[in-house]
Amino acid sequence: MIESVRTSTVRHAAARPARSRKVVPGIVVLATVLSACGFFGPDQPDTVAQQFAEALNNDDVQAAADLTTDPDAAAAAITAMYDGLGNTDGTFTRTGAEESDGDGTFTMDVSWPFAPDQQWQYSTSGNATKEGDDWKIVWNPAVLAPGLTDDTTLRYTTTSGTPARVLAASGDPILEQQVVTLVNLEPGADTAAVAALLAPIEPTITAASLQQQLDGADGQAVTAISLRAEDIAPIESQLQQLDSVTLVPQARLITVDKALASPTLSDLGDLWQQGQDESAGWAVQLVAQDGSAETIAGEPGPDAPDIATTLDLPMQMAAERALASVPQQAAIVALRPSTGAVLAVAQNAPADAVGPIALTGLYPPGSTFKTVTTSAALQAGVVAPDTILPCPGTENIDGRQIPNDDEFDLGDVPLHTAFAHSCNTTMGRLAAGLPADALQKAALQFGLGVDYVTPGLTTVTGSVPVADSSAARVESGIGQGQVTASPFGMAMVAASIANGSTPLPMLVQGQPGTADQTPPPVPADVTADLRTMMRETVTDGTATALQDIPGLLGKTGTAESEGGPAHGWFVGIRDDLAFAVFIAGADSSAPAVEAAGRFLR
Repeated sequence: MIESVRTSTVRHAAARPARSRKVVPGIVVLATVLSACGFFGPDQPDTVAQQFAEALNNDDVQAAADLTTDPDAAAAAITAMYDGLGNTDGTFTRTGAEESDGDGTFTMDVSWPFAPDQQWQYSTSGNATKEGDDWKIVWNPAVLAPGLTDDTTLRYTTTSGTPARVLAASGDPILEQQVVTLVNLEPGADTAAVAALLAPIEPTITAASLQQQLDGADGQAVTAISLRAEDIAPIESQLQQLDSVTLVPQARLITVDKALASPTLSDLGDLWQQGQDESAGWAVQLVAQDGSAETIAGEPGPDAPDIATTLDLPMQMAAERALASVPQQAAIVALRPSTGAVLAVAQNAPADAVGPIALTGLYPPGSTFKTVTTSAALQAGVVAPDTILPCPGTENIDGRQIPNDDEFDLGDVPLHTAFAHSCNTTMGRLAAGLPADALQKAALQFGLGVDYVTPGLTTVTGSVPVADSSAARVESGIGQGQVTASPFGMAMVAASIANGSTPLPMLVQGQPGTADQTPPPVPADVTADLRTMMRETVTDGTATALQDIPGLLGKTGTAESEGGPAHGWFVGIRDDLAFAVFIAGADSSAPAVEAAGRFLR
C-alpha cells in the first residue's frame, strides 16, 4: 500500500505536468516526514521498532504501549517490568528489522545495569503488522524479555550463600540467622485469646496491651511478637485457628542463646549485614502468579565469612547475672589489657531501656578518676607515693568546700593511704596545684577523651576539659564538675594502668580500633605505683569487701548527680582483666562493689 500511494502521486503528476512541478516536491516532503513518524516508507518494521526502543529508553510507558496492538496490556507489562526490576535504566537497541508480505520482524539488544558488576544483557525479537495505515508492534510480553508471558513478571533480587555467623572468642556462635515467626493481628482479633497463648512466653503481653496496639494502628495489622522456632511450636496450631491472626515466617539474625543481651550485638548485627551485602549475588527471576520463581539471569555471590569476636561468653553471662538483680541502670565493661580485646559488655533491663550506656553513656566518674589525678601529680613530680599529705574531713579549697565521705578525717597520711581510702580533700588540694591542662593530658594518656573507631563497636570514652581555674581543677580532681566518662572509658583507664600503656580496643579478632590521637605513654614507674595503690584499696581501703578475691586491684567511686542520688562506680584489675562497674543512682559505691564481687566470684 505504501508503494501504491507513491504510484498514485506520480501518476497524477504526469497527467498535469504544470501542477506536478509544484505538488510533487510537497508530496515527497510529506512522505518523508510521515515516514519518520512511522506511517510510510519501506522500512516500517524497522521504524516502529526504533520508536518502541526509544520510548522504552525514555521511560515513556504510554508512548511505548501506544505503538503496540494492545496498549493496555503493554502498559501494564512495561510498568510491572520497571517495578519488578527496580530499575528504569535499561537500554533497548533495535538491531535489525525485516518486512515480508505486509508483516515485519525485528530484533533488539537489551542491557540492564543493576550495579557496576551486575549487568543483564540479552537479545529479544518481535513482530510488527499493519493496522490501517499504521505499523504496530504485535504485543507479546516476550518482546521485553525472553520467556516473559501474560502470567509472569520480572523480579530483580539479591542472593546470598550460607549466612555468616557471629562467633565468640571460643568459636561458639552467638548470633546466627534463624527463622522466626511474626504473630500479626488484624482489627477484630480476639486479643484475650491471643494474650492467653503469648503471655507464658512474654508476660508483659495482655489483652489490653494488644488492643492498645491495634487501636493505635489506624486499622492496620500489628505485630504482637516475633517467636523463635521452639517458642512457636507448642502454640502454632492454636494461633492458626484464631480469626484475624496471621503467622509470618521471617529470617532474622538472632542470638543463639536468648538470654544473651549485650549492647555490642546491635553494631555486630550491622557489621554482619555489611558482610552479607558485600558478598551478595544477584538474580533476575520470572515470577509466576502463584509466587514460584525461575532464575533466568544472575550470578551467585560467595559465602560471607563468619565474624570472629573477642567476646568471652562465660564472662559475658557472668556480667549479665551480676547486674540482673540491680534495680537501677547498671553496666559492666571488661577488657583484656594486653590486647584491648573486649571480653564482656553487659547492661541490665533498666539500662537497656535508656540505650547503650555501657559504651556511650557519660557520667561523672567520681573517685575512680583519682587514678588520673594521682597519675598527673606523680608525673608532675609534686608528690611520691609515700609523701605525707593532710586528709581532713572537709576543707575549703579556693572557695570550694570539699568533704570526704561522711567527713572522715585521717589526719596526715602518705599519698597511697589517702588514695586507698579515697580522700577527696587530699585529691582536691593536689589537683588545685596542677597546671590547667594537666588532668586533661593525664586522662588522654589512659584513653579517656580519645575517640576510637573500632569495627563492630560504637564507643564514647568521656571528656576532661582544660580547667582554667583552681576551683575547676578541685572539682575535676575528684571526678566531678565538667569531667565525664562512660563505663567503657573507665574500663580503658583500668586497662591502661594494667598494661602500662593504652591498648587499642578490639571487638572483631584481628581488627583493632584506631585512635584520633596518640598521647605519650605514662612512665612505667607511675603505672606501677598506681597498681600498688589500687591493690591497697582492696586490701585495706574502700573495697575491702572484695579482699577475698586473689590479686584484685581496684578503685571505688561515688559521683554526685544533679537532681538525684549519687552514682556508684568500681574499676578493677585482675591479671589480664580490666573492668568497670557503673550503677546509676546507687547513692554510694557499695552496690557497684557488690556487683563486681558477683561478676568475679
